[in-house]
Amino acid sequence: MAHDTTEIMRRFLYIIFTFLFLFSCQQKSNKTTKQKSSKPQIEKLLKTADHFYDTNDFDSALYYYNKVKFICHPETDAIQYVSTLNRMADIQQRHGDYAGSESTVTEALPSLKYITSPEYAWNTYVILSINYLNTYDYKNAALYNQKALELQTESWRNLAARNNIAVILIEEEKYEESLDIFLSLLTHEEVRDDALFYAKALDNIGFCYFKINEFEKAIYYLNESLTLRQKKKEPFDLGKSYLHLAKFYENRNVSLAKKYMMMSYEQFTIGNNADERIAALKLITQNSSSNQELKKYSTKYVDLVDSIFEVRQKVKNQFARVKYDSKKEKDENLKLKTHKAENELLLVRQKNKNIISYIIVAISLSLIIVLYLYLTSRGNKEKIEATYKSETRIAKKLHDELANDIYHTMAFVENKNLALTENREQLLNNLDIIYSRTTDISKENCTLTTDKNYALVLREMILGFTTSNITISIQDLQTIGWNTLDRNKKTTIYRVLQELLVNMKKHSNANLVVIKFKKTDTNIGIHYTDNGKGADLTQLSYKNGLHNVENRIHSVKGIIDIDSDPGKGFKVFLKIPVS
Repeated sequence: MAHDTTEIMRRFLYIIFTFLFLFSCQQKSNKTTKQKSSKPQIEKLLKTADHFYDTNDFDSALYYYNKVKFICHPETDAIQYVSTLNRMADIQQRHGDYAGSESTVTEALPSLKYITSPEYAWNTYVILSINYLNTYDYKNAALYNQKALELQTESWRNLAARNNIAVILIEEEKYEESLDIFLSLLTHEEVRDDALFYAKALDNIGFCYFKINEFEKAIYYLNESLTLRQKKKEPFDLGKSYLHLAKFYENRNVSLAKKYMMMSYEQFTIGNNADERIAALKLITQNSSSNQELKKYSTKYVDLVDSIFEVRQKVKNQFARVKYDSKKEKDENLKLKTHKAENELLLVRQKNKNIISYIIVAISLSLIIVLYLYLTSRGNKEKIEATYKSETRIAKKLHDELANDIYHTMAFVENKNLALTENREQLLNNLDIIYSRTTDISKENCTLTTDKNYALVLREMILGFTTSNITISIQDLQTIGWNTLDRNKKTTIYRVLQELLVNMKKHSNANLVVIKFKKTDTNIGIHYTDNGKGADLTQLSYKNGLHNVENRIHSVKGIIDIDSDPGKGFKVFLKIPVS
């Protein structure tokens, strides 16, 4: 409320000073000051930024491109403005920040109408399409490739757009439509003269034939592509060929398939292609013939996911810092200009003191009346909202915590032999706990064991979600000094992990869950990772459950970071202060 009040006062004061400035300007001549052109500065900064971009120093490139963005005018400097945003979006895209890249490149769209050359629009559309493709929005990915295809530009750009549309069709499993496009590409001399492009088309043709069960044609084109790629020795392209061959032989020749899987993983590792390495590891894990082999590659999979998450988070943080620094510099320059304008305004106000006084008094009275009415209305509204939120919170807490206990008991019944006396006793004990919570929840009476046996209780709860199809790995649980942690934080950790495992079992279709514990001097870190189907965090069917998790962590002054994309598993990092 204080923030809103400050904002209203700021706007009213802005109106006052604007009015006074316009009034004083009527008494001045209509002379205008010719502003110094910023184009030389833009060209100098662009030259520096392009140098860092070409040498793969992307942090420095982002810094200078961001400077260019702030001094470019979206209309008069449209070419520089659009090309700068495209480069910034490309850097974010290279580091897997597809949402950030989409946000950046979208800023360029309004300026395209001021550029006659179609190549800038083509670059913008293709960057957007790649972002949508990597976030599984195939409709928009195809839409922007179609926009690129309709531009009157060089023939190679037209062929590239058609290739991109065919790739999208593969992702949509429309293999016959994709095949028609790739076969038509082979008829173009430009494609045949470009060995890498030609090999890519051959590989995709072979994969499409494989998917429509024309296996003789499939292996012919896959092998033709591999022969060309082995000559060029590009790790990414070789990795793609090996991966497609591995899928081809997966149900025909297991040993040969595994050989190609390993070769694919090796090439993607050489090329430092993170997402493709994950795809290769996932295929290897699915085809592991022993528990030892499964554990080895599952651990690599989890470690790689962790590593990619950390790297991409650092890039996001770096980009945010660059934007903040540039904005801060721009704001400081604006403050200097504002200060100069205010000084000039003060001189004019001396000549119009009486008139200005009347204006200020009138506007001040209006402001006081408006503020009084606004604050009175807002205060009443906040009282109603506070009451509603309090009632909702109590009802939600009753539902969510009781639901988790019931689900855990159901999991216990599914996984334990109730013919055993101790299991029946445990079931009765769990039901008694549920009954106790329904009667005592209003007193916040926690039934969890938080004494010296807490670690055993926590382990038992986690492993209670293990089934014949779900493997759960707990790492370094005993390294945590649980006795030094207060009861509330122990309860929070228990409930949060319980909520995550319930969501995993209900929604993710995961078959591997890894929970790592790590202790530092000031914090307890918990890494939760599963290899389920993942999700779009903006459209989760169980979003309320994650909202409960976030509220619990924040209530103990902890930090939570959730990362997930469709098809790429689910990952949560928790940091809870010890004291």
